[in-house]
Amino acid sequence: MAGDDRPQIYLVTPPEIALPDFAPQLEAVLDVHPVACLRLDLATRDADAVARAADGLREIAHARDVPLVVAEHLALVERLGLDGVHLTDGARSVRKARAMLGAEAIVGAFCGASRHQGMSAGEAGADYIAFGPVAETGLGDGTVAAHDLFAWWSEMIELPVVAEGALDAARVAELAPVVDFFAFGEEVWREPDPVAALGALRDAMG
Repeated sequence: MAGDDRPQIYLVTPPEIALPDFAPQLEAVLDVHPVACLRLDLATRDADAVARAADGLREIAHARDVPLVVAEHLALVERLGLDGVHLTDGARSVRKARAMLGAEAIVGAFCGASRHQGMSAGEAGADYIAFGPVAETGLGDGTVAAHDLFAWWSEMIELPVVAEGALDAARVAELAPVVDFFAFGEEVWREPDPVAALGALRDAMG
């Protein structure tokens, strides 16, 4: 984080999108706010549906110099001209993804609240580590990625760290000094005005 005024924005799509509705929303957000990366993260695991969405979003993102990564679907990255992959199984698939996609691709790993998984993923070649959720959500096993984890990581580890899950303005303000990226998804898209919602979260970064 040294030299950066505040964390960068890592935007995540809703779990379900209808391209004719979502595309203009995404364009509006990207035209107003600086976004470092966009992740296509759909609930469906149907590769054809993911590919159709990726085709539509790639043009929007790349026209604004925003890299587009896809959650899980390693095989689609090269085929669709995407910039990388976001893995959700900690360190388990990082080495395989790096070998498949090469040195230039973005490979990220979500590691829950596990410092050990994060360090292992970094050693295996991940470009960033995501921890979360940062508050109780009722999902998963209830484990929360605490402030202390991010603080330790930012002090001890060079690899960029992402906070995601259950973010609000108060938690953003609290975590801003110790994270490199905030991954905002439903926090933005569930609001009537996504541009304003992301603006409020950006303001909370300080």
